[in-house]
Amino acid sequence: MARHLITSALPYINGIKHLGNMVGSMLPADVYSRYLRQRGHDVLYICATDEHGTPAELAAKEQGLPVDAFCAQAHDAQKAVYDGFELAFDYFGRSSSPQNREITQHFARRLNENGFIEERAIRQVYSPADGRFLPDRYVEGTCPHCGYDKARGDQCENCTRVLDPTDLINPRSAISGSTDLEVRETKHLFLLQSKLQHEVEEWVARHEEEWPQLASSIARKWLTEGLHDRAITRDLDWGVPVPADTWPELAAEGKVFYVWFDAPIEYIGATKEWSDQDPENRDWKSWWYEADDTVRYTEFMAKDNVPFHTVMFPATELGVREPWKKVDYVKAFNWLTYYGGKFSTSQKRGVFTDHALDILPADYWRYFLIANAPESDDSSFTWEHFTATVNKDLADTLGNFVNRVLSFSKKRFGEEVPAGAEAGEAEAKLGEEIAGLLAEYETQMEALQFRKAAAALRALWSAGNSYLEEKAPWLEIKTNPEGAALTLRTAMNLIHLYSVVSEPFIPASSRAMRSAFALPDDTATWVTPAEAKSLNSVPAGTPFTVPPVLFAKITDEDLETYKERFGGAPE
Repeated sequence: MARHLITSALPYINGIKHLGNMVGSMLPADVYSRYLRQRGHDVLYICATDEHGTPAELAAKEQGLPVDAFCAQAHDAQKAVYDGFELAFDYFGRSSSPQNREITQHFARRLNENGFIEERAIRQVYSPADGRFLPDRYVEGTCPHCGYDKARGDQCENCTRVLDPTDLINPRSAISGSTDLEVRETKHLFLLQSKLQHEVEEWVARHEEEWPQLASSIARKWLTEGLHDRAITRDLDWGVPVPADTWPELAAEGKVFYVWFDAPIEYIGATKEWSDQDPENRDWKSWWYEADDTVRYTEFMAKDNVPFHTVMFPATELGVREPWKKVDYVKAFNWLTYYGGKFSTSQKRGVFTDHALDILPADYWRYFLIANAPESDDSSFTWEHFTATVNKDLADTLGNFVNRVLSFSKKRFGEEVPAGAEAGEAEAKLGEEIAGLLAEYETQMEALQFRKAAAALRALWSAGNSYLEEKAPWLEIKTNPEGAALTLRTAMNLIHLYSVVSEPFIPASSRAMRSAFALPDDTATWVTPAEAKSLNSVPAGTPFTVPPVLFAKITDEDLETYKERFGGAPE
């Protein structure tokens, strides 16, 4: 089986993330990782907190904490939320790790040796009120391209254009708010991306036809506009320091690498963190070095991160002139909005991941988000849509099927799977239908088409309900008890099948369904379409229990409570 390396965009350290962040990177990566593991592949799913740069320093300042202490606490807080969502990372690291520092400095030295880093004097914003140079995110102002008045000095989050602080209209210090800003000369390191343009174009050309249109179009747009040399150092107290053995003057000034230089390298750094925990059994380099023929590398990210991963980081890897693994497939997502508007922490609008888990179990969110993933365009979260999806798909279609089959069988035939008659034409027809739907589900999962995969999974659940309605064992039992027992036995086999193939989407509910049956040798990790046809993995005589209700319906009262707490449509 293949070896699959999977990474999702690193969440910034400055605060718990909203649902859009979850569905745009980490959750689909988890669903795909789980699926691949179930199919027998060797999978390594790596992520980490992105801890450097101004967001960390500003957030630490707001809380009155040293930045290292703040990052340690915030990392644990984020990890707790991701554990709550059952994100099955093989390792969730930290970009402030010694491993990332070591590898980032190695990359910088190699780029310098190969002529792709240059020291340049630049004019940079200086704040007399703060007594320091202001790195890009320490300067806020109005975007010259779209007019957004809260643009940062590195990027406008509204139109996603990359900026320099001096591009901003009416700039101000993000530290003090002072508009008394000066421009002074200082020195920084520049990555000479312009010298790598042709190589990056050739590399993208070899991959872009396989990538989703969203990823390839963004990469091509950047290349068409031309790659520019960009500063990769900043004046910050927190970050990977410039190595003194190569740039002693800049090191003495306390320069650190720009967060978007070291953050993608943390994918490698976090893998080394993972490996260093058990070096006798884990080899981090086998995943990253000279691994083109042995590893399939898939990245998951929202569209604002695509340029960094399809152009800038590949340029870095190419310039190092070492055989580091580059991404094979970029799964890019559009944005999840809240009633068509932006999630906003300051305005208390939208659902953030910790609050989501406060009100409902993770499986409700996992299923809804993946079933409505913003793949082809932006999608909007509304409480009405969420409620309708949960009630129809999870509570009615799946949960009700499981509960009524097991409850009715226990009431009429006891606590063991009934034997009943031999399978007949209806069961053969059902087996063929299930095999076809399962094959479709596999096809869409392999293609990383998550909404289509969710539709195929939903169709699998619906097939069970259609079979049950057709056979109507509550009527059948009156005249044909053996036939009713066959219907229930077949339905129980469907429940077990659902427990296996639904696991990437709803792991906790899948465990509950699977544990309902006391099968001593239940070690199957997947059910193939051919195996699914027979529907006989749970034999007659198997003890079973009725699990608690898998999914409770969201009531009208619940809906109003949620809208009042989290806000409805933005004005």
